[in-house]
Amino acid sequence: MRFYRLGTTILSVSLAMGVSSGFALAQNDSGAKQSMRDAGHETKDAARDTGHGVKQGTKKAYHKTKHGVKKVHRKMDPDTPRETRTDRDRTTQQ
Repeated sequence: MRFYRLGTTILSVSLAMGVSSGFALAQNDSGAKQSMRDAGHETKDAARDTGHGVKQGTKKAYHKTKHGVKKVHRKMDPDTPRETRTDRDRTTQQ
């Protein structure tokens, strides 16, 4: 008999807590206007993150390409010093 009463008490308390939390969640809904604002902020943040990733990828690709070109140039002409002249230096010598 005692076990039955304990089970009933636990069940009723858990149901009461579940129902009260359901009402609390329903009141937290701030409306369609706030949802649209939140969606706009999330879209802006996603676009910013994407732009940052593109910028970093572009810089990395540029530097890797530049390094590869210099490496091939040195292998093709081993007499070239490591620090080659710039285009401006070549035009002033002519």
